[in-house]
Amino acid sequence: MSSRVLERVARVGTLVRASHPEPAAAVTTVAGLLAWGVGHRPAGVLAVVLTVAASQLAVGWANDALDAERDAAVGRTDKPVAAGAVSRRATARAAAVAALATPVLALATNPTAALVATAGLVSALLYDWPLKSSPLSVLPYAVSFGSLPAFVVLALPGAPAPPVWLVAAAALLGAGAHFANVLPDLTDDARTGVRGLPHRLGPVGSRAAAAGLLLAATATLVLGPPGPPSAVGLAAVAAAVVVPPVTWYGGRTATRAGGRPVAAFRAVMVIALIDVVLLVTSGRVV
Repeated sequence: MSSRVLERVARVGTLVRASHPEPAAAVTTVAGLLAWGVGHRPAGVLAVVLTVAASQLAVGWANDALDAERDAAVGRTDKPVAAGAVSRRATARAAAVAALATPVLALATNPTAALVATAGLVSALLYDWPLKSSPLSVLPYAVSFGSLPAFVVLALPGAPAPPVWLVAAAALLGAGAHFANVLPDLTDDARTGVRGLPHRLGPVGSRAAAAGLLLAATATLVLGPPGPPSAVGLAAVAAAVVVPPVTWYGGRTATRAGGRPVAAFRAVMVIALIDVVLLVTSGRVV
């Protein structure tokens, strides 16, 4: 393999690292599992996965392109754009391509679902700018997460209306994800002038908000559908109570070792996967 090919492969790998691959992969996996759980055929699952993956890439790349100066100012060497490993222009172009691909891929389902997927993407991009530094910073997370199951259900043949409880649960999960996601960056954000809602509440208030919203999301999934809650559902509620404090406590080790305290956001991903498993096994979505 020539040095030019190796250089291009390395450049693509660096660009992927700038896309926030861990949360992007987690959200895309959740969407795929939900699509399978609500009854999509393989082609439908593929359309959902590709659409959500494109939107996640767009948001991640846009975030790093817009935050490049702030990330460099606080020494975020883990961010390829801030570290100079990939250019801001290349990352912005990749974000634009992924953003344009999102509605095109979503149209493989139906126009209504594509409109909802596009609205979710626009909402997430509005977080990157200008809502990230405002008291409304939680709103794009709630809207974009809420639009995810709405898109998955609407993408079914006949575009059935998504249950209100499902959209509400996802919105609560998204709001909780916002508070958990910002926790590792509160100090750095304060140095660069970012003042979203979590920054105004502080670490204690943000941690409490994240835990409460995650519990509310799981409880909504368990109590929202008709009929009595199942034993699996009640176990999921118990997990939503236990997982955040346990993971946050475990994350102290990484923090003391000099790592970034990402345990809070990983707790969100764990609870999201638990919630999706609950939905898939319950068979009470649509």
